[in-house]
Amino acid sequence: MIPVTVIDYKAGNLTSVVKALKYLDAEVTVTDQAEEVRAASRVILPGVGHFAATSRLDETGITDALREVIARGVPFLGICVGMQWLLTGSVEATGQPGLGYFQGWCQRFPEGSEKVPHVGWDHILTRTSPAPRLFAGVEQDEFVYYTHSYYVPTTILREGALSLENPIAASTKYIATFAAAVEHENVMGVQFHPEKSSAAGLRVLKNFLEFRC
Repeated sequence: MIPVTVIDYKAGNLTSVVKALKYLDAEVTVTDQAEEVRAASRVILPGVGHFAATSRLDETGITDALREVIARGVPFLGICVGMQWLLTGSVEATGQPGLGYFQGWCQRFPEGSEKVPHVGWDHILTRTSPAPRLFAGVEQDEFVYYTHSYYVPTTILREGALSLENPIAASTKYIATFAAAVEHENVMGVQFHPEKSSAAGLRVLKNFLEFRC
């Protein structure tokens, strides 16, 4: 069994995520304690709802713990708001900083001909070169499940400059083209919900569980 630590900051879709991981035979630890995060060998940060809820990560010391484990090379996966949190911040809550692993701000879909939030199944276009390890075995134009009003732009930067390895692992177009997933070294994120995305989502989670730097 592969051990994985799932962070509970009182705003994540824990039940479905944990159920999917256990289906994949993972050994799951759910925690809201910074020291348990520091001891983790693999970390998932799920999230739904308002970006401001990530303030709890700062208050509990989990943000600092995550900086340490990421620097150590521990595989990290952010889901939905958990992926958005990897950026500088979000226009949803401008006073609440993100981790800042990627430079850029989450934006809100503009109101118009399409409904906001973006809810339901939509296809993803995965990067072809280099092929993202998170999507190994996932078909191009596969459909995954979304529910969000804010999105990660495809113009994000890593440490102030465009990474030699494009961090955008997959994209989707809904009103605007946005990052469906990011992958840079041991840090990954998906805007969609893999735990609700049928076989394709389970494959993404399996790839993360098997990820080796």
